[in-house]
Amino acid sequence: MEGLSKYSDRVLLTREEIDAMVKRLGAEITRDYAGKKLFLICVLKGGFVFMADLVRAIDLPLEVDFIAVSSYGSSTKTSGVVRLLKDIDKPLNDKHVLIVEDIMDSGLTLKYIKSLFEGRSPLSVKIVTAFDKPERRRVDITPDYVGAVIPDEFVVGYGLDYDGKLRNLPELSVLRRDVYEG
Repeated sequence: MEGLSKYSDRVLLTREEIDAMVKRLGAEITRDYAGKKLFLICVLKGGFVFMADLVRAIDLPLEVDFIAVSSYGSSTKTSGVVRLLKDIDKPLNDKHVLIVEDIMDSGLTLKYIKSLFEGRSPLSVKIVTAFDKPERRRVDITPDYVGAVIPDEFVVGYGLDYDGKLRNLPELSVLRRDVYEG
């Protein structure tokens, strides 16, 4: 990925560290949801890479679906307004819902999504995030499963993007400032 590495200031987590993180989360979720109807809902678009790896690390029967929301547009900061672009296709009333998110920072998007799903009478609603930036939280919400706590920097790779690009970096990298302040 030589051509993409020029956008990276530095690597925060290598592909090997991310693989170990996903295996750990998969084992925790497998243990906690044994014998339960597990329904994973991926928050698009950033969550798709994490979701693909995570479902293979969970040793249980499960269902998946996808939701798309928008709160960033092409900006590097959330607008604070969450718009639902694509909803799930199935009812939740007899399922344990696990929302799969790439990164949790302000918490605004996940608070909206969690409230939306709790209103549909599932058995439970929890959140798994690959990466957490707790110092950026603007609302009272905490993920139930966290892959890694990261510093308050603009990161790309492993599904996370800048203006729709760089999701395909295999590691989690800090985006060079001149790319987005340029």
